[in-house]
Formats: sequence, structure tokens, C-alpha cells
Amino acid sequence: MNSWVVTNTIAAWLIPPGSLVLLAGWGLIRLRRHPRSGKALIVLSLAALWALSTPWLSRTLLQTLEPEPADPLRAAPAQAIVVLGGGKYYNAPEYTSADTVSEPTLVRLRYAAWLHRQTGKPILVSGGSPEGSSVSEGQAMKAVLENEFKVPVAWTEDKSFDTFENAHASRATLKPLGIDRVYVVTHAWHMPRSQAIFSKAGFDVVPAPTQYATNFRLTLLDFRPYAPALDDGSHFFHEIIGLAWYRLKSALH
Repeated sequence: MNSWVVTNTIAAWLIPPGSLVLLAGWGLIRLRRHPRSGKALIVLSLAALWALSTPWLSRTLLQTLEPEPADPLRAAPAQAIVVLGGGKYYNAPEYTSADTVSEPTLVRLRYAAWLHRQTGKPILVSGGSPEGSSVSEGQAMKAVLENEFKVPVAWTEDKSFDTFENAHASRATLKPLGIDRVYVVTHAWHMPRSQAIFSKAGFDVVPAPTQYATNFRLTLLDFRPYAPALDDGSHFFHEIIGLAWYRLKSALH
């Protein structure tokens, strides 16, 4: 079992819904000897589960992480575009059972392709294969950009397991070429952590976030339980824990 599996297993129990399952379980254990506090813990876990699964709250939480929208084309030009992987779609039957990019990664690739067409800057795709698949995220990203978006990929970084490794592996590739200033493409909620890590690695970062947590209008539907909203809430807590962890690592080094 590699460190990526261990880290993500621990994280799954620290963030909702895993942490709420643990909270409810603790309440059940306490019911016999401490019925009042046991019931309170169970009610609290259910209430938190409902709240975090509402689109309004999950969207609001993500918005606290997102940078203010800014056009990267108005900043001083960067020398290259770095696109961070966001997962894979395994054994896709409609693509001859090959591994390809996941929906979040596809969102990032679409914006990177647009940014490349606006700037003409070369692209580096970054993402390894921490789960052990024979196709890395970087390889899958390159295939989609070149075959479907008709955009060339200059460099493929396919060894990294997380954002920290994305940054340092990208730096190892681009520094010898004299490339220090880069557009970093990732989800808006992931940008604060990505920018901090890439800056720490030695890059001059031009943030190029995509997929903001926007809303058409507020309705009653924004307050009903909705499974995708729970996923968004999990992203928020994952980023908060990730930011704290990387700040601790930086302090120790």
C-alpha cells in the first residue's frame, strides 16, 4: 500500500461524510450509558449531513476559497501553461476500455486549450498514476488535448501524486529551460493551495482558475439535500486540511 492510498484513506475519515459517520457512530456507542449526549451527537451528525449536502452551503463554502475572478490575460504574460490533473475515468467502455480523463480534469483541459489559443504559450500537463494504473493522468491529458482539442502538449509530467509533487516535478522540467513564470490552470477552489505550493517551488505564478462556484439564482432547491453538493462540501474541507498540512510541511522545512 503506497503513501497516496494511506493519505487519502485518512483524509476520507477526516472530511464529510466520513467524519459525520464517525460522529454518528460515537453517538451510538454512547447511547446506552449516556443517552442524552449520544442522541445529541447523532442529531448533530444528521443535521450537519443535511446542511453540507445543500447546494447553498456547499457553494458558499467553496466561494470562501476562490480568488476574486481576474483575467489572466491582463497580467504580465507568462512563459508556459501548467495544467494540473484532477483524476481519471478508468476503463472507459466507450473509449475501448482505456483510461481517460475525469470530468474535473476535462474542465481544466478545456480552459487550458482556450488559454493556449489566446496566448500561444506551450503547455505542460501534470499528473501521475498514484493508484497504479498503466496510464498516468499526464498521458491521458496529453491524449485529450492533442487528439480532441487539437492543441499540442510540449511537456508531460507523469510522476507526481499530489499538488506538492505537481509543483516540484514541473519546476524540475521547466527551470532548465529558463521558464519561471507560468499560468497555473486548476479549479478555482483549488487555486489558493496550488498557487502557494507553486510559488514555494520557485515559480512566478499567474493564476488561471476555472469552474467557479457560481449560481443562476437562489431558490428553494438550493436548500434541499443534493448528493453533488456534498461532494463540493468535501472539496472545501479537503482544501482546508491540505492548506494546513502544506503550511506545516513548509514550516518544518
